[in-house]
Amino acid sequence: MRIRNDALSLDEAVGAVSHAGAGAVTTFVGVVRDHNDGRAVTLLEYEAYDTMAELELARLLDEIGSSSPELRLFAAHRVGALRVGDAAVICAASAPHRDEAFQACRQLIDAIKARLPIWKREHGPEGPYWVGWEDARCGHEHGRRQ
Repeated sequence: MRIRNDALSLDEAVGAVSHAGAGAVTTFVGVVRDHNDGRAVTLLEYEAYDTMAELELARLLDEIGSSSPELRLFAAHRVGALRVGDAAVICAASAPHRDEAFQACRQLIDAIKARLPIWKREHGPEGPYWVGWEDARCGHEHGRRQ
């Protein structure tokens, strides 16, 4: 399962995409930082619609991977409570050449952020708040409620 509660492994990601024809292996590790939008962050909670997230992740891996038979991809996203410095998401791509591997890895993380049903709740000195959530009762002129 690539949506998981346990710690993510860069070795697992690199091992999953490495092969004799790969001249390049690129990785992306998204790590919990201590701030966001000018606010201190002490903890992140990720929640996912697990079965839908797994299906959508498989779909986008197939979509991106179909561009080249020599391209291999891996992605895993952690859910649950994460502390500053913990890896939240890992992506890896291998290809015969570096440009293709870099592009595929970038496309993969961008698609994960845009398409997976995973939500983030940040905790800080002001208390917890959902990131990117807009109250449906408010019009756009009222901005976000947190």
